[in-house]
Amino acid sequence: MKTLRFIGAEAFIANQEYAKGHIRSVAHNLYPLLLKACYLHEKEELITMLLENWPQQDFNFGKLLGKTLDYPEDISHWACRRSLSACLKGLKNYVVNPSTTYSKRLKVVDLTAIQDIEFQPCRCKKSLGRWARTEMISQLCFELLLEMQKLDSGPSIFDIDIDICFNLFVTEKNYELVVQALLMRCHCPLKIRCVDFRADNLALRKLFYILRLVEPNSIHKLEIVHNVRLESYHLEVLLNNLGFLQLTSLTLPARTFNVTHHTPEDDALLSTIGEKLSNMVHLTELSISFSTLTGRLRKLLSPLKTPLKVLELGYCSLNQIDMAYLANSLHAEHLEVLDLSGHNITELFPSTFFKLLQKASSTLKTLVLEECDIGDMNIHVMEMGLVHCLKLKEFKFLQNPVTSISVRRIFRVLVNLPMLKYVEFPVPKDCYPPDVNYPLDEATLVKFDNQKYNMVKESVQCILVQAAREDISAVTPLFGSYDSAIEETSKELGVGLLTSFKDALQSFTTSLQKL
Repeated sequence: MKTLRFIGAEAFIANQEYAKGHIRSVAHNLYPLLLKACYLHEKEELITMLLENWPQQDFNFGKLLGKTLDYPEDISHWACRRSLSACLKGLKNYVVNPSTTYSKRLKVVDLTAIQDIEFQPCRCKKSLGRWARTEMISQLCFELLLEMQKLDSGPSIFDIDIDICFNLFVTEKNYELVVQALLMRCHCPLKIRCVDFRADNLALRKLFYILRLVEPNSIHKLEIVHNVRLESYHLEVLLNNLGFLQLTSLTLPARTFNVTHHTPEDDALLSTIGEKLSNMVHLTELSISFSTLTGRLRKLLSPLKTPLKVLELGYCSLNQIDMAYLANSLHAEHLEVLDLSGHNITELFPSTFFKLLQKASSTLKTLVLEECDIGDMNIHVMEMGLVHCLKLKEFKFLQNPVTSISVRRIFRVLVNLPMLKYVEFPVPKDCYPPDVNYPLDEATLVKFDNQKYNMVKESVQCILVQAAREDISAVTPLFGSYDSAIEETSKELGVGLLTSFKDALQSFTTSLQKL
């Protein structure tokens, strides 16, 4: 519920012309209150003026727009294009325009709390995604330097140092602009400080270069994904030359590891990488999905001295040895997020999987088991394992060949998990033609009987209602969960994939001509 103070702030900004004429007379301790009200109502000009005259030492997006006593709703996840653009414009004006009332105190702008979600609650319904924010802030820093050279503002403007704590997202398309901003950071009053770094569709030499520029020792989360051709020996070079002392989360691209044709030297390399990872004493999240690690998981994870809380091993071709290690490792009792997609866990290693879930049951919050060939014959293994996971909040088991009977069976177990809030379940097998083969391709995935599926969904909803668990959201996203980064850069990544395919064809044609 809004307080009278917040209602008063909304009344003040309702007449924008009046507010613009009096905003500089407002007490400094009311600026945070006015900012949240302006952001809520998308008062762009007022947001710019507030930032331009910001009287405090820090501007923490998460605290200012998060839950407050005056307005309990958290709107820090609103990546509103209009309001964020106004914030950045105001930040630039803060540096350029002289202040006649007080000395400029702002030292830190923290934008790391901004989240990218599928449906924006803001009025304009348009988001400024992480990639676009990276480009806009880099452009802002570059333009600011150019503008400072033209202004007759005296040397005081060069004494301003404001750290912008920010999550960077770099691809081939915005690489040059970001590099320019980082190279000129020592001269610019606005200094980009990278907290989380994501790279996609980037050549290795460019990746290595920009990682040097962003001060790797301060990075907390590093995501190297999709169209970056990083292999294990590249990773060793990266870890040998750059320290990631504060790193808590590491995501590596598909096929970083491939032990299919490993030599003894390659095994030694895997152990070396494990040792390098062990030096990252804060590392608690590791995603290495789509790497082939058959029988070698221990070599990579056993050197780690800090237990992992997030472990994503989807499609890693794990075998019984790997599962046995995982179930008995120091990580098992600390896991909060576990992804074992693409492994036939209930058929190939049911006992070790059951043991792993028992070990992780006191901490596990998210479990992902997509395309695990879980069918009616082995659904009991899932039921026995899930019943212990009382802390589970999310469960995803898309693309498994379970029938509607098994879907209902699983939900009768899930309603007894008190913390559960979100479930992604597959379209049941009996909603498809009898001759379909799993895993389903994209063309087959959408060819199901909608009427049968809707009946299943209604029966699932009945189970939730009867158990008084309407708080559980049960959905079937056919093509997986929403990924804001992929959504934002899909056109560029598509061009990158086509270029890679073209290069591969040319290489293949050249090889044939030489024969």
